Amino acid sequence: MKKIMIFDDDEDILSICTYILEGEGWQVQSNLDCVDLVSKISLFKPDVIIMDNWIPDEGGVVATREIKSVDALKRIPVIYFSANSDIETLARQAGADLVFPKPFDLDALKEIVRKAQAMKL
Repeated sequence: MKKIMIFDDDEDILSICTYILEGEGWQVQSNLDCVDLVSKISLFKPDVIIMDNWIPDEGGVVATREIKSVDALKRIPVIYFSANSDIETLARQAGADLVFPKPFDLDALKEIVRKAQAMKL
């Protein structure tokens, strides 16, 4: 089964994304923070990661950089997820593979996740 991890501090967004992606056949693990980030990802072994910009404790830029600095994790596509108007710059600074702005359309969510899965690095 294909797996996705979502890091976002908004429980409503996590619920919506989980519902939509489970309907698309994904096994979803949602996280309200980035505590033990590397170990969580290493245990779950996701095919795709969605990372919010405003995620506690370290923020999306630092969290994404941490993921991309670990050899065993760096090939997992990371979708940078934010309502920040400068999302492109933040995603570039973080080393994310794709950008997905909030608010979002549900069909666009499905499409960006399919795109990320196809680019599995």
